[in-house]
Amino acid sequence: MTILWTSAEIEAATGGRASAAFEASGVTFDSREVGPGDLFVAMPGTVADGHDFVLSAFAAGASGAIVSHAVEGPHVLVEDVAAALAALAVAARARCSGVVIGITGSVGKTSTKEALYAALDRGCRGQVHRSVKSYNNHTGVPLSLARMPRDSHFAVLEMGMNNAGEIAALTRLVRPNIAIVTSIAAAHIENLGSMEAIAAAKAEIFEGLEEDGVAIVPEETPHRDQLVKAARRHAGEIITFGGSQADVAALHAVRADNGGSLITARLMESDLTYTISQRGDHWVTNSLAVLAAVEAAHCDLALAGLALADMGGLKGRGERHRIALDGGSALLIDESYNANAASMAATLKSLGEERGVDRRIAVLGPMREVGEHGDALHAGLAPGILDAKVDRLILIGDEFRPLETALEGAVAIDQATNADEATALLLAMIAPGDVILVKASNSVGLAALVERVAGGQPCFT
Repeated sequence: MTILWTSAEIEAATGGRASAAFEASGVTFDSREVGPGDLFVAMPGTVADGHDFVLSAFAAGASGAIVSHAVEGPHVLVEDVAAALAALAVAARARCSGVVIGITGSVGKTSTKEALYAALDRGCRGQVHRSVKSYNNHTGVPLSLARMPRDSHFAVLEMGMNNAGEIAALTRLVRPNIAIVTSIAAAHIENLGSMEAIAAAKAEIFEGLEEDGVAIVPEETPHRDQLVKAARRHAGEIITFGGSQADVAALHAVRADNGGSLITARLMESDLTYTISQRGDHWVTNSLAVLAAVEAAHCDLALAGLALADMGGLKGRGERHRIALDGGSALLIDESYNANAASMAATLKSLGEERGVDRRIAVLGPMREVGEHGDALHAGLAPGILDAKVDRLILIGDEFRPLETALEGAVAIDQATNADEATALLLAMIAPGDVILVKASNSVGLAALVERVAGGQPCFT
């Protein structure tokens, strides 16, 4: 196994004291994820303290631990475990000589991160590091950095936020050479108060840019100029993507045979024709952000295009399940991980573009953290639902009452109070030829619905 950290390096980074010499090949703060050779970081928590799981981490094969009080087994003793993890992240970034790419945005940051990882890895197999899952907050970002191999040629790291100032702190840890804002939408508007404040919070990512760093900004947003102005203070170069006037733009985009898109894009120095396997106009835009970053990193664009064509579905973000039924099958599209007005509109549009469909069903859970804007944002889904020719709606929660009023009986609606009730309703109505969109904020728990309805049946793109 490749050595990620030695106990001496951990001591030097954190100012701690090692009880014995050891070497670690991985890092985790979740005892359920511990594998042989891992460093277990005993993070404090509001529900559970990581120190309570140190022994089980060693039993699972951990080679050492970072702790704030002495334990049985090899460890580095520090005053503050969370601060020690951040210090380890700083040390990991300092020893990295590769290109580090930071990504944030209201919509599409995880999908863009995964697509960019695939594009870079196609040309540098095994030498590209990325955040796993959605590890994008004050603990996830330091963990992702601490896991970064010292010889990484590229790293793609996601940054999220709930409040102003959070991305500023994260980007100073990441110190990206390239910083991407994917989009601006009404996510977390309850905390931030306005779209302008959301844009300002996302633009904080540029504050950590390395000297002569590149800022990549969406063209088709009312906040484009605000983002560009913020980027100019820190970036050596600004690249826009997504609109007809952007530096990186789609000259042509048509539906491909696999349901994705065939695109000819104008890049900074050349044109490229490529296919993406993912469905929807939002994925066309995501792919342009990816190619802008690949070009800025001076990597092989042709290989990036091949990687985009080969990408499979992402769990909770468009993964597609074929469900076997008596007399045929149904298709379930899993968008259960996240929801805001922009992503709802994009996925509803994709639902409307599905071919060979007998009936379109949408299982929708509420959008969270929208505060006083909630009624208007939920009611505002009505045009997209009608345009998509949705035949049946399952709506979860009282937040959708304004949407019911806006639809005025144009669509058959079933109400559910939680994910379990929505699951029962769906199972009772599903039939061959149906295509089902499942979309909600992650906290609604519709991933459990997908698991129950789709089970372990094969996924396809």
